[in-house]
Amino acid sequence: MKTYIAFLRGINVGGNSIIPMSELKAMCEEIGFAKVRTFIQSGNVVFESQFTEVELVKQLEDVLFQKKQKHISLIIRNAEELELVPQTNPYREAEPSKVAVLFFKDPVPTQLSDFKTTGPEIFEAHGREIFIHYPDGMGKSKLKLPKWAQNGTARNINSVNKLVEMSRG
Repeated sequence: MKTYIAFLRGINVGGNSIIPMSELKAMCEEIGFAKVRTFIQSGNVVFESQFTEVELVKQLEDVLFQKKQKHISLIIRNAEELELVPQTNPYREAEPSKVAVLFFKDPVPTQLSDFKTTGPEIFEAHGREIFIHYPDGMGKSKLKLPKWAQNGTARNINSVNKLVEMSRG
């Protein structure tokens, strides 16, 4: 069995797509995931399974649709992949709460010329992630993401570090 981390997109934000983490954990156990644990209310699940990433996405999206009658997309990384994310972070010297990682299913373009900002935000792509440093905080950001970036899901680097830690245990 391999350890995986699922990042659900757009749940428990602004009163939309509410899923209690206890319910999410139960759904994962129902479809056969082992050692399931969740982290904070934004839809982060660590678990073990023998299935591939593609199979896991389908299984979890299907059970979420059955239970919530709504498509909820998600992105999965195995523990080894997630372990590399903090090491790849080009903004390690920045305050961690001001660094976000946008996760995507597929590799992202290395040139992000369609990301627009009039503020101090900087960003860099690495594989299937985009790192964004928000020096003034996310709440004051002027960064405009292109439409294709809405297929990703963001977590701050503190959450990523905690999930790395959880995936080791």
